[in-house]
Amino acid sequence: MPIYEYQCEKCRKLTSVLTMRISERADAKCRHCGSAAMRRVLSRFAMPKSEEARLDALADPSRLGDLDENDPKSVARMMRRMGREMGEEFAGDDFNEAIDEMEATGDLDGDGGDQGGGDDL
Repeated sequence: MPIYEYQCEKCRKLTSVLTMRISERADAKCRHCGSAAMRRVLSRFAMPKSEEARLDALADPSRLGDLDENDPKSVARMMRRMGREMGEEFAGDDFNEAIDEMEATGDLDGDGGDQGGGDDL
């Protein structure tokens, strides 16, 4: 069952269309704006990487050039990249929720935003 991608001539967004047979003509309609003015485009494809290649990509120092360890959003971006590189088995719902919380609260320590400067004795 092939999946074809089309670009809307009106809003320029992509829409995927699943067909049951290669010979079947796809009736593409934009899922974003509803336009029928669609142009078929070449689809991107994924190429699986070995675990060694994923770890090598993570170890590349050029990928850490924009990291500011004092900025929660910068750390969150780096963690998202690591999650994507490691795959679904690593970056599950709990991982994504923790990253979302870090971005929202600015909490790098995981203690609700208290960075250790309080008198909680």
